[in-house]
Amino acid sequence: MAKYLMAQENSRIIPKEDKIFGINKLAKEMIAKEGKENVVNATVGALLDDNGDLVVLSSVVDVLKNLEPQDYAEYAPIGGTPEYRKHIIEATFGKFKPKSHTRALATPGGTGAIRNTIENYTQRGEKVLTSDWFWAPYNTIAQELERKLVTYTLFDENDNYNLSSFEEKVKEILEIQDNLVVIINTPAHNPTGYTLTLKDWNGVIDILKKYSKGKKITILADVAYIDFAGDEDKYREFFPVLDDLPENILAVVAFSMSKGFTLYGLRGGAMICITKNEDVAEEFVLVNSFSARASWSNCPRAAMKVLSSIYEDEALLAKVKAERKKFCDMLVKRGKAFEQAAAEAGLKTVPFDSGFFISIPCKDPDAVGKELQKSGIFAVPLAKGLRISVASISEELCKTIPAKVKAAMS
Repeated sequence: MAKYLMAQENSRIIPKEDKIFGINKLAKEMIAKEGKENVVNATVGALLDDNGDLVVLSSVVDVLKNLEPQDYAEYAPIGGTPEYRKHIIEATFGKFKPKSHTRALATPGGTGAIRNTIENYTQRGEKVLTSDWFWAPYNTIAQELERKLVTYTLFDENDNYNLSSFEEKVKEILEIQDNLVVIINTPAHNPTGYTLTLKDWNGVIDILKKYSKGKKITILADVAYIDFAGDEDKYREFFPVLDDLPENILAVVAFSMSKGFTLYGLRGGAMICITKNEDVAEEFVLVNSFSARASWSNCPRAAMKVLSSIYEDEALLAKVKAERKKFCDMLVKRGKAFEQAAAEAGLKTVPFDSGFFISIPCKDPDAVGKELQKSGIFAVPLAKGLRISVASISEELCKTIPAKVKAAMS
């Protein structure tokens, strides 16, 4: 906004329209005009089938249809129902449940968990650290809370996780402030699809321990895409790394029902702490419940009831997991098809492992994005490149789009 009338700027840079939703709107307008078959909408952060229809797990829909009025109409407790707070820990960690003290609080999607972690574990004016490829709302939340998002370089010259850049930024920030929140989005990182290896994670922890003396550090693991990354055990095997931290390093996990349960609109999620200090765990509940009351007050009860019902019925849970795996396999095939086609077209992508998105580095993402729109292809331009949602396009389109992107870049 160029000029504020009644509202106060408060150090924020507010665009007239969210970039992702704005481009998605343009895609929908072209679909209405030119027809669905002539437009590729690769902006959507939701899983669509090969016909372009939203995937909603039928096993989850069945639970929703059987809810009683009190299951969705009654206020939920601020931190979530007791059953939900119990089962969300199981849903998040699987067989890797921490031995340390854990506490879970309901949040509206993973976004609420990110917001409250930044709010309560840094001070106004302080810096929050994440990678240079990042989900744009991290910066929106930081600005809203009067913090500054700073980044390290995610990949080194060999396309490996850049621990050197990470260490440089951690050292730099902790020389000027006593608190630090580090946001790590893995597995199936948005927007690149990268997943930190155990070696990467151990390197991250070693660096944070190295600079933690006299400091308070919070690792925020944003695992929004964990249930569509692949094998549920393989992609959870990093959790024990967060279970062996000194008391001045707190781990917080941001979990979302939006992706894994295909309930984007019900805004179900949680923030879960892992700490050896029980007093820190109890403080976590107190301060984050206070912040929840001051913002969204409480979360939709329906989402809580759905998840609790699933985890209280072994047969139903097995059904949900089986159905989810079918779509996860579909997503994996799309990602591999895109990678292969990109290689054949000579199109460089950033290191991809799994998930909803693949990113393509380029010098002028906005210009490339506009060039693609001329041929009916809509992607999201970021600071360092284009984000393509393989979650929202068919395997066949994944085979053809890379060559068109390459042409638009030339």
